[in-house]
Amino acid sequence: MSELLDAEDAKLLTLARGARGRIAAAEGAAIRDEMGRTYSAATVDNGTLFISALDLAVAQAISAGARGAEAAVVVTHADIETTGFRSLAGEGVPVYVCTPAGALTDTVLT
Repeated sequence: MSELLDAEDAKLLTLARGARGRIAAAEGAAIRDEMGRTYSAATVDNGTLFISALDLAVAQAISAGARGAEAAVVVTHADIETTGFRSLAGEGVPVYVCTPAGALTDTVLT
């Protein structure tokens, strides 16, 4: 795993990799809300319905009452869209993009 992530963000990486791996999805994501609670999800894509892993994790957080977010990790090989996360987190919150092996490839600020 990436040594560039602090301990709390490394936990998010573990959760995102696990969500992705459980169903062999294209991507996995995990977020930490303003209270330290975590949410993880995998991409939903069954040909009719598509929900990105990050958007699904955001939806879980909002449905649990989260009012903000501290960070997110997305495990993917593709470009990511952060609009949904920004709606929860606000501006300037990091989204760490990592490979399935756990290497940090990019940091996107909302």
